[in-house]
Amino acid sequence: MKKTTQLYEGKAKKVFLTEDSNLVIQEFKDDATAFNNKKKGTIADKGVVNNAISCKLFTLLEHEGIHTHLVEKLSDRDMLCRHLDIIKVEVVVRNIAAGSLVKRYGFAEGTVLAKPIVEFYLKDDDLDDPLMNESHAVALGVATLEELSVLKNRAEAINAVLKKFFADRKLKLVDFKLEFGRHNGEILLGDEISPDTCRLWDLETNEKLDKDRFRFDLGGVEDAYSEVQRRVLELD
Repeated sequence: MKKTTQLYEGKAKKVFLTEDSNLVIQEFKDDATAFNNKKKGTIADKGVVNNAISCKLFTLLEHEGIHTHLVEKLSDRDMLCRHLDIIKVEVVVRNIAAGSLVKRYGFAEGTVLAKPIVEFYLKDDDLDDPLMNESHAVALGVATLEELSVLKNRAEAINAVLKKFFADRKLKLVDFKLEFGRHNGEILLGDEISPDTCRLWDLETNEKLDKDRFRFDLGGVEDAYSEVQRRVLELD
């Protein structure tokens, strides 16, 4: 399968059409952004790491009966995917208080939530991806109530699988972002699952092993991403 026309370029990936209209190739970049593209930089080999981790986790979820856009890993940076009509809703699942949850509601960072929180955000960079509820999403026409219910239930199921998987590898899944899309009448998980889209802390030390190291200039970004890759891929 070969790339043809570039369909889209985002902050972390490029998407290319292929000779099969049902399939696209997702290419992972080394570009790094934070704070809705206000901070920009590069993380060496981030695309390679995130592609490897995402392929592994999508395969895990497929085995658990959660359908994704992954078809196969093509190369270090390229993933063959089903072509999705992306639902413009970012779904965030929070297990431990961090980031905007701390800023908005005053939780102490690191507070373990009694029950995971599922949030919806409008996928719109120009508006800084605002938090929204189901009524907003329906009014904006980005999803139906039935679709939003599927997204919430699917996100909770994914969280259950990933929390255990990461815990077995001595990692806390603090929170993470998911994106979904429509494909031939079915809603599939898309985008990626990686240290770009997850907050991951070491289970014993709470060391941050994700993009927060880039966001807040903590240093050791490449080492953190590589350590997550090692645990995800090697500790089976």
